[in-house]
Amino acid sequence: MTKPILLVCLLSFCSLYKSTAQDIEPRRWAPVPMGSHIIGLGYVYQSGDIYFDPVLQAENVTMDVHAVAGVYIQPFKLGTKLGRIDVQVPYVSARWDGLLSGEPTVKKRYGFSDPRIRVSMNLIGPNAMNAKDMLEYYKSHPVNTMVGVSFAVTFPLGLYDEERLLNVGQNRFVFRPQVGMVHNWGLWSYEFTSSVFLFSNNNHFYNKQVRKQKPVIAVQSHLIKRFTNNMWVSLSGAYGVGGEAVVEGNELGDQHSDLLYSASFGMPLSRTQAVKIVYLHTETLRDVGADTDSVGLSWTKLF
Repeated sequence: MTKPILLVCLLSFCSLYKSTAQDIEPRRWAPVPMGSHIIGLGYVYQSGDIYFDPVLQAENVTMDVHAVAGVYIQPFKLGTKLGRIDVQVPYVSARWDGLLSGEPTVKKRYGFSDPRIRVSMNLIGPNAMNAKDMLEYYKSHPVNTMVGVSFAVTFPLGLYDEERLLNVGQNRFVFRPQVGMVHNWGLWSYEFTSSVFLFSNNNHFYNKQVRKQKPVIAVQSHLIKRFTNNMWVSLSGAYGVGGEAVVEGNELGDQHSDLLYSASFGMPLSRTQAVKIVYLHTETLRDVGADTDSVGLSWTKLF
């Protein structure tokens, strides 16, 4: 595989586990040449404040989350179109501290969280091709636009105990259709992606209740600068709204309205390895929700 295309692949797919449904993922739609395989390992630390409805009598609640995730990416061809499959398996260690009815309370959980499989397809842009042909495509199309679609499923296989209110698994499916576009000009790129998160019921929620959740609608945007030494940086922003929970038919009034900001930096380690560093801030626009800060480091290898 030629070096420029190989580094694009590695630096585009350094994935990190996200402890919330919404995320920020720059270079999401960068194509992977046929004949390549990518593995990755990511670590993220997240901390922040959680705000509950006062009726729940939970105050001064903070969280600290350490997570690692293994990732595998495989390109495929459908007709002339280029697609890929992503598999992600996270492991989480989490701690919550706060006052419950005025009493100091600490909860700790650790174990495998829910894995995710995502299938993506580029509808507009380079067709399925090997690395050499893809390099020639970009040389002859320095200004180009790509459009892609994807569908992700998060499976309820993570650690879950219905006797506990806090868990690292969700005990429900999450379905995420997604549409995105990328416009490249020279060493610059602009990306825009829209998503809808659809949740199945948790029929074994705390205290033998049924928990439903309304859909979340989310958008994210990225401005990316690449350098001739194959490093890159990105500035990102995102917004999500919806997701109100319904327990035993009672709406909880906890609809999300969240802003996310992120900065990322990627660089090659060798012809077949790369790393990415990311900072992410989330901020709720409502009285209930969470304000968090996350830092992450990921490594990928192409073979």
